[in-house]
Amino acid sequence: MRVVVQRVTQASVRVDCEIIGQISKGLLVLVGIENADTEEDSEWLSKKICNLRIFDDEDGIMNKSLLEEDGNILVISQFTLHAKTKKGNRPSYITAAKPEISVPLYENFVASLIKESGKKVETGKFGAEMQVSLINDGPVTIVMDTKNKE
Repeated sequence: MRVVVQRVTQASVRVDCEIIGQISKGLLVLVGIENADTEEDSEWLSKKICNLRIFDDEDGIMNKSLLEEDGNILVISQFTLHAKTKKGNRPSYITAAKPEISVPLYENFVASLIKESGKKVETGKFGAEMQVSLINDGPVTIVMDTKNKE
């Protein structure tokens, strides 16, 4: 699994011109799932994301996690995170998981984030055409991949 985590002051997602998920301060998490991913990957990532110390403490140093902040989470599925661009100019998504694999893992990932954070997690609509709006705070943007845990 590959994620892009962005610290935001606000974020929202629209489907068919309707806002279906939104948060104020917190984390926007774009998640891409590939064929080799497992529930272990989703649980490892959710724990890592909730404990990332990327919020400022009272001295203005990034030293607090989402668990210590009054922040929320918005999760958006994004298979394009697994784009292969080595050959030609059109990206290949051959390693991105098909819905029969990715939907259960996406749902497990969201459930793991809820469990780890103790917060409501907003989401987009899996597989839908979505418009995501955000105000990146910092900016702080972190990329993680479960294939690079060590």
